[in-house]
Amino acid sequence: MKLQFWTVGKSHEGYVKEGVELFTKRITNYYPVEWNIIPMPKNAAALNETDLKKKEGEIILNALQKEDCLVLLDERGKLLTSEAVAIFIQSRANESVKNIVFLIGGAYGVSDVVMQRANFKWSLSPLVFPHQLVRLILAEQVYRACSINRNEKYHHN
Repeated sequence: MKLQFWTVGKSHEGYVKEGVELFTKRITNYYPVEWNIIPMPKNAAALNETDLKKKEGEIILNALQKEDCLVLLDERGKLLTSEAVAIFIQSRANESVKNIVFLIGGAYGVSDVVMQRANFKWSLSPLVFPHQLVRLILAEQVYRACSINRNEKYHHN
């Protein structure tokens, strides 16, 4: 199984880059992993919120494979404990899922079509975080889940 982190926007900013790289490297001990930073559409500044989400959605849907398990990070998604994230990942591995794609949408979220395509909607917190910080939290939590599944000492109850 491969883990993919997709995010709409710019490259990792300095204040998160080191942490994202650290946790991404640690995840490679468990699964192949990669980041896909989806650039904003060329005319993004000229688009209204609905049209921007639609354009971003088209890019995302064109890049997804039919069999990909799409996990959408969304503030209205389901709150999970770290142990539940571990169970979720292990369950997908047991089901022989080839790719789990964790998607961080654009500044306005994602289009309804992407929302409907999502296999699971996950909320990291009832708090709202900057998208850059979500990247770091996501990478850390996936690493934590992997370490839980291997019964390693990183996670303490």
